[in-house]
Amino acid sequence: MINIYKNEIESELKKYFEEYKKNSSHSSLVWDAMEYTTLLGGKRLRGIMCLESANILGADYKNALPLACALEIMHAYSLIHDDLPCMDNDDLRRGKPSNHKVFGEAMALLAGDALISFGAQLIIEKTPETISKDCVLDIVKDYLSCAGAKGIIAGQCADILSEGKKIDFDTLEYIHRYKTGALFKCAILTGAKIANANLSIIKKLEEYSDNFGLLFQIYDDIIDCTLTTEQLGKTANKDALENKLTYVSAYGLEKAKNIFCSLIDKNCDILNQVGIKSDVFNQIYEMLVRKVK
Repeated sequence: MINIYKNEIESELKKYFEEYKKNSSHSSLVWDAMEYTTLLGGKRLRGIMCLESANILGADYKNALPLACALEIMHAYSLIHDDLPCMDNDDLRRGKPSNHKVFGEAMALLAGDALISFGAQLIIEKTPETISKDCVLDIVKDYLSCAGAKGIIAGQCADILSEGKKIDFDTLEYIHRYKTGALFKCAILTGAKIANANLSIIKKLEEYSDNFGLLFQIYDDIIDCTLTTEQLGKTANKDALENKLTYVSAYGLEKAKNIFCSLIDKNCDILNQVGIKSDVFNQIYEMLVRKVK
């Protein structure tokens, strides 16, 4: 199912850009910049986890496709802004020049801004009418909250303010839970809402998604110092070069791996507690573990 989900997300994203780019002569360059990073590829984990969350809770996952695409669009916005010289300043993304290296800093900034609103527009306009308007409104609220000053931007802000300083582990976890984890949490919970999941399930999935966001960032910390630039598609060992506190620098490589694996175990237990089985989530863990080991 992972490849099915991924292929459908890729196909829909291409269709959406083709449709919405029409008659945009005065803004064609910003559309090109938006499309460039969104269609660079990647694992599409956020969109996949959204579709799987809807599917395992009894919904037709195709109802969540516009939402899954919007989440990938939001991820593209976060990558464009994260790579800017005033942020993490990286010239590579997925093995290609970062957005600002191709289109310039001003156009990259505008493209990131435009992607946030484009994602919300797709959820509103493309979600099937079989999904209630109240549900769509709730999902858009979650989506925009995730993008904003209580979501991804909160984590990015804390990350910037922490540069060059010694920070404690609470601050490190805060950065991870928001800068990286917020979008995974949004993906899993909004997918569940498409399936009209009850509050008890939503509560368990909140814990599950919090754990996943953290373990994914620990995974990223690990591969940053164990894989090459060519393997990563972005600059390797960047955190160490900038003296950033990470789980690897704080705990050492082996303990960071142990924490990563323990969070996977916790998440497997959470799904067992509510009687949910997901081969897709298990395959994602297997894929991450292969790179970590």
